[in-house]
Amino acid sequence: MPHDHHHHGHGCDHGHGHSHAPADFGRAFAIGIALNTTFVVAEVFWGLKANSLALLADAGHNVSDVLGLAMAWLATILGRREPFGRFTYGLRGSSILAATANAVLLLIAVGAIGWESILRLMNPQPAVGTTMMAVAAFGVVINGATAMLFMSGRKGNINVRAAFQHMAGDAMISLGVVISGAIILKTNLLWLDPLVSLIISLLIVMGTLGLLKESFGMSLQAVPKSIDVSAVKDYLASVKGVTEVHDLHIWSISTTEVACTVHLITPGGHPGDACMKEIAHRLEHDFNISHTTIQIEIGDSGTECPLASDHVV
Repeated sequence: MPHDHHHHGHGCDHGHGHSHAPADFGRAFAIGIALNTTFVVAEVFWGLKANSLALLADAGHNVSDVLGLAMAWLATILGRREPFGRFTYGLRGSSILAATANAVLLLIAVGAIGWESILRLMNPQPAVGTTMMAVAAFGVVINGATAMLFMSGRKGNINVRAAFQHMAGDAMISLGVVISGAIILKTNLLWLDPLVSLIISLLIVMGTLGLLKESFGMSLQAVPKSIDVSAVKDYLASVKGVTEVHDLHIWSISTTEVACTVHLITPGGHPGDACMKEIAHRLEHDFNISHTTIQIEIGDSGTECPLASDHVV
Protein backbone atom coordinates (compact mmCIF):
# COMPACT_ATOMS: atom_id res chain seq x y z
CA MET A 1 0.00 0.00 0.00
CA PRO A 2 1.64 3.27 -1.04
CA HIS A 3 1.90 5.68 1.82
CA ASP A 4 4.10 8.31 3.31
CA HIS A 5 4.98 8.84 6.95
CA HIS A 6 5.29 12.39 8.27
CA HIS A 7 6.21 13.42 11.79
CA HIS A 8 6.07 16.86 13.32
CA GLY A 9 7.57 17.83 16.63
CA HIS A 10 8.58 21.08 18.30
CA GLY A 11 11.35 21.65 15.78
CA CYS A 12 9.00 22.53 12.93
CA ASP A 13 8.92 26.28 12.30
CA HIS A 14 5.51 27.86 12.01
CA GLY A 15 3.80 31.17 12.55
CA HIS A 16 2.71 31.51 16.19
CA GLY A 17 3.38 28.18 17.86
CA HIS A 18 2.92 27.62 21.55
CA SER A 19 5.50 26.35 24.00
CA HIS A 20 4.22 23.47 26.10
CA ALA A 21 7.36 22.82 28.11
CA PRO A 22 6.47 22.40 31.78
CA ALA A 23 7.13 25.43 33.94
CA ASP A 24 10.12 25.06 36.24
CA PHE A 25 8.83 24.64 39.80
CA GLY A 26 12.23 23.53 41.09
CA ARG A 27 12.51 26.46 43.49
CA ALA A 28 8.97 25.87 44.78
CA PHE A 29 9.72 22.20 45.44
CA ALA A 30 13.01 23.04 47.20
CA ILE A 31 11.33 25.63 49.45
CA GLY A 32 8.39 23.31 50.14
CA ILE A 33 10.66 20.41 51.12
CA ALA A 34 12.75 22.69 53.37
CA LEU A 35 9.66 24.14 55.11
CA ASN A 36 8.02 20.76 55.69
CA THR A 37 11.25 19.15 56.91
CA THR A 38 11.58 21.99 59.43
CA PHE A 39 7.97 21.38 60.50
CA VAL A 40 8.61 17.65 61.02
CA VAL A 41 11.64 18.41 63.22
CA ALA A 42 9.58 20.92 65.23
CA GLU A 43 6.77 18.41 65.74
CA VAL A 44 9.17 15.72 66.92
CA PHE A 45 10.83 18.18 69.34
CA TRP A 46 7.59 19.48 70.85
CA GLY A 47 6.00 16.05 70.75
CA LEU A 48 8.79 14.64 72.93
CA LYS A 49 8.80 17.73 75.14
CA ALA A 50 5.00 17.63 75.69
CA ASN A 51 4.89 13.82 75.68
CA SER A 52 2.28 14.05 72.92
CA LEU A 53 1.71 10.90 70.88
CA ALA A 54 -0.60 12.88 68.58
CA LEU A 55 2.20 15.29 67.63
CA LEU A 56 4.66 12.47 67.02
CA ALA A 57 2.08 10.64 64.87
CA ASP A 58 1.41 13.81 62.88
CA ALA A 59 5.17 14.21 62.37
CA GLY A 60 5.17 10.76 60.81
CA HIS A 61 2.29 11.80 58.57
CA ASN A 62 4.15 14.96 57.50
CA VAL A 63 7.12 12.86 56.42
CA SER A 64 4.78 11.74 53.62
CA ASP A 65 4.51 15.39 52.59
CA VAL A 66 8.27 15.61 52.19
CA LEU A 67 8.34 12.33 50.25
CA GLY A 68 5.48 13.48 48.01
CA LEU A 69 7.17 16.76 47.19
CA ALA A 70 10.49 14.97 46.57
CA MET A 71 8.82 12.53 44.15
CA ALA A 72 7.11 15.32 42.26
CA TRP A 73 10.34 17.34 42.05
CA LEU A 74 12.34 14.32 40.87
CA ALA A 75 9.73 13.70 38.17
CA THR A 76 10.04 17.25 36.84
CA ILE A 77 13.82 16.85 36.68
CA LEU A 78 13.61 13.46 34.93
CA GLY A 79 11.01 14.85 32.53
CA ARG A 80 13.59 17.28 31.12
CA ARG A 81 16.01 14.52 30.13
CA GLU A 82 16.63 14.06 26.43
CA PRO A 83 15.46 10.82 24.75
CA PHE A 84 17.96 7.97 25.09
CA GLY A 85 18.21 4.27 24.35
CA ARG A 86 14.82 2.56 24.59
CA PHE A 87 13.25 5.68 26.14
CA THR A 88 12.44 7.49 22.91
CA TYR A 89 10.24 10.02 24.73
CA GLY A 90 12.86 10.52 27.43
CA LEU A 91 11.47 10.12 30.95
CA ARG A 92 8.50 12.45 30.55
CA GLY A 93 6.11 9.75 31.75
CA SER A 94 7.67 9.89 35.23
CA SER A 95 5.56 12.99 35.92
CA ILE A 96 2.40 10.85 35.44
CA LEU A 97 3.76 8.18 37.81
CA ALA A 98 4.61 10.84 40.41
CA ALA A 99 1.12 12.36 40.24
CA THR A 100 -0.44 8.91 40.72
CA ALA A 101 1.89 8.05 43.61
CA ASN A 102 1.24 11.41 45.26
CA ALA A 103 -2.53 10.91 45.06
CA VAL A 104 -2.24 7.39 46.53
CA LEU A 105 0.07 8.66 49.28
CA LEU A 106 -2.41 11.40 50.18
CA LEU A 107 -5.32 8.93 50.28
CA ILE A 108 -3.36 6.60 52.58
CA ALA A 109 -2.40 9.45 54.91
CA VAL A 110 -5.93 10.89 55.01
CA GLY A 111 -7.36 7.39 55.40
CA ALA A 112 -5.23 6.89 58.52
CA ILE A 113 -6.43 10.21 59.92
CA GLY A 114 -10.04 9.32 59.09
CA TRP A 115 -9.77 5.95 60.82
CA GLU A 116 -8.28 7.55 63.92
CA SER A 117 -11.13 10.09 63.87
CA ILE A 118 -13.72 7.29 63.84
CA LEU A 119 -12.01 5.57 66.78
CA ARG A 120 -11.96 8.82 68.74
CA LEU A 121 -15.62 9.47 67.97
CA MET A 122 -16.43 6.16 69.63
CA ASN A 123 -14.03 6.83 72.48
CA PRO A 124 -13.46 10.61 72.95
CA GLN A 125 -10.01 11.59 74.22
CA PRO A 126 -9.02 14.52 76.45
CA ALA A 127 -9.19 17.94 74.78
CA VAL A 128 -6.44 19.14 72.48
CA GLY A 129 -3.82 21.04 74.47
CA THR A 130 -2.60 24.54 73.70
CA THR A 131 0.76 23.11 72.57
CA MET A 132 -0.98 20.94 69.97
CA MET A 133 -3.02 23.94 68.80
CA ALA A 134 0.09 26.09 68.48
CA VAL A 135 1.91 23.45 66.46
CA ALA A 136 -1.19 22.90 64.27
CA ALA A 137 -1.36 26.66 63.64
CA PHE A 138 2.28 26.51 62.56
CA GLY A 139 1.26 23.65 60.25
CA VAL A 140 -1.44 25.82 58.66
CA VAL A 141 1.20 28.44 57.83
CA ILE A 142 3.78 25.94 56.54
CA ASN A 143 1.41 23.81 54.46
CA GLY A 144 -0.60 26.82 53.26
CA ALA A 145 2.54 28.66 52.15
CA THR A 146 3.80 25.54 50.36
CA ALA A 147 0.44 25.09 48.60
CA MET A 148 0.57 28.72 47.41
CA LEU A 149 3.92 28.01 45.74
CA PHE A 150 2.17 25.55 43.41
CA MET A 151 -1.13 27.39 42.92
CA SER A 152 -0.19 28.97 39.58
CA GLY A 153 0.67 25.61 37.98
CA ARG A 154 -2.12 23.44 39.35
CA LYS A 155 -4.38 23.77 36.27
CA GLY A 156 -1.84 23.02 33.56
CA ASN A 157 0.18 20.24 35.20
CA ILE A 158 -1.40 17.35 37.11
CA ASN A 159 1.91 16.61 38.85
CA VAL A 160 2.01 20.15 40.27
CA ARG A 161 -1.72 19.89 41.09
CA ALA A 162 -1.02 16.72 43.09
CA ALA A 163 1.59 18.58 45.14
CA PHE A 164 -0.82 21.51 45.59
CA GLN A 165 -3.69 19.30 46.76
CA HIS A 166 -1.43 17.41 49.14
CA MET A 167 -0.26 20.60 50.83
CA ALA A 168 -3.67 22.30 50.78
CA GLY A 169 -5.27 19.19 52.27
CA ASP A 170 -2.82 19.14 55.17
CA ALA A 171 -3.36 22.86 55.76
CA MET A 172 -7.12 22.20 56.02
CA ILE A 173 -6.59 19.38 58.52
CA SER A 174 -4.29 21.55 60.65
CA LEU A 175 -6.80 24.42 60.52
CA GLY A 176 -9.49 22.01 61.67
CA VAL A 177 -7.35 21.06 64.67
CA VAL A 178 -6.89 24.73 65.63
CA ILE A 179 -10.57 25.65 65.30
CA SER A 180 -11.97 22.54 66.99
CA GLY A 181 -9.29 22.75 69.69
CA ALA A 182 -10.28 26.33 70.54
CA ILE A 183 -13.97 25.37 70.75
CA ILE A 184 -13.22 22.31 72.87
CA LEU A 185 -11.24 24.39 75.38
CA LYS A 186 -14.32 26.60 75.75
CA THR A 187 -17.07 23.96 75.68
CA ASN A 188 -15.33 20.66 76.52
CA LEU A 189 -17.15 18.95 73.59
CA LEU A 190 -14.55 16.20 73.12
CA TRP A 191 -16.30 14.66 70.10
CA LEU A 192 -15.91 17.85 68.05
CA ASP A 193 -12.22 17.34 67.22
CA PRO A 194 -12.58 13.87 65.58
CA LEU A 195 -15.80 14.96 63.85
CA VAL A 196 -14.13 17.97 62.21
CA SER A 197 -11.12 15.83 61.23
CA LEU A 198 -13.43 13.23 59.67
CA ILE A 199 -15.39 15.81 57.66
CA ILE A 200 -12.21 17.43 56.35
CA SER A 201 -10.76 14.01 55.49
CA LEU A 202 -13.87 13.15 53.46
CA LEU A 203 -13.64 16.45 51.56
CA ILE A 204 -9.97 15.81 50.74
CA VAL A 205 -10.75 12.26 49.58
CA MET A 206 -13.44 13.57 47.21
CA GLY A 207 -10.95 15.96 45.61
CA THR A 208 -8.14 13.42 45.50
CA LEU A 209 -10.23 10.73 43.78
CA GLY A 210 -10.61 13.03 40.77
CA LEU A 211 -6.84 13.54 40.67
CA LEU A 212 -6.25 9.79 40.96
CA LYS A 213 -8.77 9.05 38.18
CA GLU A 214 -7.08 11.54 35.85
CA SER A 215 -3.56 10.27 36.56
CA PHE A 216 -4.68 6.63 36.09
CA GLY A 217 -6.25 7.66 32.79
CA MET A 218 -2.95 9.14 31.67
CA SER A 219 -1.15 5.95 32.74
CA LEU A 220 -3.56 3.91 30.57
CA GLN A 221 -3.03 6.28 27.61
CA ALA A 222 -6.56 7.67 27.69
CA VAL A 223 -7.34 10.79 25.68
CA PRO A 224 -6.84 13.81 27.98
CA LYS A 225 -10.21 15.11 29.19
CA SER A 226 -9.38 18.55 27.77
CA ILE A 227 -9.38 17.18 24.20
CA ASP A 228 -12.50 16.35 22.19
CA VAL A 229 -11.62 13.37 19.98
CA SER A 230 -14.61 14.01 17.69
CA ALA A 231 -13.50 17.62 17.14
CA VAL A 232 -9.98 16.46 16.22
CA LYS A 233 -11.36 13.87 13.81
CA ASP A 234 -13.75 16.41 12.25
CA TYR A 235 -10.89 18.85 11.69
CA LEU A 236 -8.69 16.20 10.06
CA ALA A 237 -11.59 15.09 7.83
CA SER A 238 -12.09 18.71 6.72
CA VAL A 239 -8.53 19.04 5.39
CA LYS A 240 -8.55 19.50 1.61
CA GLY A 241 -7.84 16.21 -0.19
CA VAL A 242 -8.61 13.99 2.83
CA THR A 243 -11.50 11.58 2.23
CA GLU A 244 -11.16 9.35 5.29
CA VAL A 245 -9.61 9.40 8.75
CA HIS A 246 -8.82 6.26 10.76
CA ASP A 247 -6.47 4.75 13.38
CA LEU A 248 -6.60 7.99 15.38
CA HIS A 249 -4.87 7.78 18.77
CA ILE A 250 -4.34 10.61 21.26
CA TRP A 251 -2.56 10.14 24.59
CA SER A 252 -0.45 11.92 27.21
CA ILE A 253 3.31 11.39 27.14
CA SER A 254 3.70 13.55 30.25
CA THR A 255 1.51 15.66 32.49
CA THR A 256 1.87 18.58 30.06
CA GLU A 257 2.49 17.04 26.61
CA VAL A 258 0.13 15.16 24.30
CA ALA A 259 0.91 12.95 21.29
CA CYS A 260 -1.24 11.88 18.34
CA THR A 261 -0.98 9.36 15.49
CA VAL A 262 -3.43 9.06 12.61
CA HIS A 263 -3.93 7.64 9.09
CA LEU A 264 -5.30 9.96 6.41
CA ILE A 265 -6.70 8.73 3.05
CA THR A 266 -5.80 11.12 0.21
CA PRO A 267 -6.79 9.62 -3.21
CA GLY A 268 -5.41 12.62 -5.07
CA GLY A 269 -1.86 11.96 -3.93
CA HIS A 270 0.36 13.21 -1.14
CA PRO A 271 -0.86 16.66 0.02
CA GLY A 272 2.71 17.92 0.48
CA ASP A 273 4.95 18.88 3.38
CA ALA A 274 3.41 22.35 3.71
CA CYS A 275 0.01 20.80 4.33
CA MET A 276 1.46 18.35 6.85
CA LYS A 277 3.09 21.19 8.77
CA GLU A 278 -0.16 23.15 8.75
CA ILE A 279 -2.08 20.15 10.15
CA ALA A 280 0.50 19.67 12.90
CA HIS A 281 0.41 23.39 13.68
CA ARG A 282 -3.40 23.42 13.91
CA LEU A 283 -3.42 20.36 16.18
CA GLU A 284 -0.91 22.03 18.47
CA HIS A 285 -2.55 25.46 18.42
CA ASP A 286 -6.20 24.36 18.67
CA PHE A 287 -5.95 21.11 20.65
CA ASN A 288 -2.63 21.34 22.52
CA ILE A 289 -1.30 18.22 20.74
CA SER A 290 2.44 18.83 20.46
CA HIS A 291 3.70 15.55 18.95
CA THR A 292 1.89 14.51 15.77
CA THR A 293 2.62 11.57 13.49
CA ILE A 294 0.59 11.36 10.26
CA GLN A 295 0.54 8.41 7.86
CA ILE A 296 -0.72 9.18 4.38
CA GLU A 297 -2.46 6.41 2.43
CA ILE A 298 -3.11 7.03 -1.27
CA GLY A 299 -6.19 5.09 -2.31
CA ASP A 300 -9.94 5.31 -2.69
CA SER A 301 -10.62 4.10 0.89
CA GLY A 302 -8.93 2.72 3.97
CA THR A 303 -10.48 -0.75 3.62
CA GLU A 304 -7.12 -2.15 2.53
CA CYS A 305 -5.49 -0.91 5.76
CA PRO A 306 -5.58 -3.54 8.56
CA LEU A 307 -5.95 -0.70 11.10
CA ALA A 308 -8.95 0.96 9.46
CA SER A 309 -11.56 -0.42 11.87
CA ASP A 310 -12.09 1.55 15.07
CA HIS A 311 -11.87 -1.58 17.24
CA VAL A 312 -8.43 -2.52 15.87
CA VAL A 313 -5.34 -1.21 17.66
